[in-house]
Amino acid sequence: IYDGVVGDITIVANRSLYVDFTLPYTESGVSMLVPVRDNKKKNAWVFLQPLTSDLWVTSGCFFVFIGFVVWVLEHRINEDFRGPPAHQVGTSFWFSFSTMVFAHREKVVSNLGRFVVIIWCFVVLVLTQSYTASLTSLLTVEQLQPTVTDINQLLKRRESVGFLSASFVKDMLLGMKFDESHIKKYGTVEELHDLFTEGSAKGGISAALDEIPYIRLFLSKYCGKYTTVKQTFKTDGFGFVFPKGSPLAADVSRAILNVTQGDEMQSIHNKWFNNATCPDFDPTVSSNSLGLESFWGLFLIAGVASISALIIFAAMFLYEQKHVLFQFYPENSVWRKVRTMSRIFDEKDLSSHTFKKTEPRDASCHCSVHSIGAYGSSTNTNCPPSPSVGSNQIDPSDVVFLVEQGSVTDSPDIPPSPERSSIELADYSHGQ
Repeated sequence: IYDGVVGDITIVANRSLYVDFTLPYTESGVSMLVPVRDNKKKNAWVFLQPLTSDLWVTSGCFFVFIGFVVWVLEHRINEDFRGPPAHQVGTSFWFSFSTMVFAHREKVVSNLGRFVVIIWCFVVLVLTQSYTASLTSLLTVEQLQPTVTDINQLLKRRESVGFLSASFVKDMLLGMKFDESHIKKYGTVEELHDLFTEGSAKGGISAALDEIPYIRLFLSKYCGKYTTVKQTFKTDGFGFVFPKGSPLAADVSRAILNVTQGDEMQSIHNKWFNNATCPDFDPTVSSNSLGLESFWGLFLIAGVASISALIIFAAMFLYEQKHVLFQFYPENSVWRKVRTMSRIFDEKDLSSHTFKKTEPRDASCHCSVHSIGAYGSSTNTNCPPSPSVGSNQIDPSDVVFLVEQGSVTDSPDIPPSPERSSIELADYSHGQ
């Protein structure tokens, strides 16, 4: 019969049924110790790793979408976004993707287009800066990651786990449904290191469950090769043991408090653990890739701004061309009206200030409605003759002759606007 037990005895509930413990003189708990590996990827495709696949796809789709939005807003009033279809598509893609390096040369002249581009340039700025920082981290910072982050992974893989000899941790592992053949014991830190070196495939272990003080003692010697993951079991620490009802338990507890509250405890800690600090691994921050969840707010702002600009542009365009939809040719089908609106959209908006500056009229050839005859050429010798003169192959029922701001156009589908000065060709059936 002993009056007391002094040593590294863990305070647990079932032991307190038979003995009295003093207050703990060190913190405790059970954690999992695992090897670390350099997770730095040195390959030809490392530049893709800063962003996750969903963020790459979303960014690409938005680049295409923004190019389309800017083309719609600029097509009628900007010469940079006109020309053959292939040229227009190429310009739209070039403009959008060149914003990554802010190298776009095309001017944006509409206010709606400028509004969209300003917001998109801010999104691109945040994306490029984040990508640069993440790629720099991947290429320069040592990426030490644990080989195992969850004890359930060991169960699924049927890998071996280590525990300190004569420790209660063995019962914990058996309670977690580990097979006894996959549980290896060790007695010293050197034996534990050897088991890790062999690995689970060669009779060693892939991880070890041990109490925090023992793990700190191990890491003080092998700090750069191993790390701990989240604590899996909580205990009250190490304490001294006395028989039930022993008056020594209270006196020793009081002495322990005097030591732990002073500087002496820190000196003891530094002596045994070499003041080593090994960073704990947080499994919730295990990926260096930036995901869509970090930027969805930016994409939402850019998407709402672009769609709003398209809606405003469409409303203004339809209002300007409302005569096409409601006032002229009401018997025409919806498809014919859509074709007509698309043709109007594809034309230059000569009323825009951009064309007024870049395409001044020749004062010597200023034609008006009154200078054009329905059957003959213009009396003004400076103006070109009417394209209808001398032509007997035009169906008068399908042709409308328009004169807008001194320019003459003919279109079988586009009806005249109330704002336009227009005259119709004479009915050849009555004129001949």
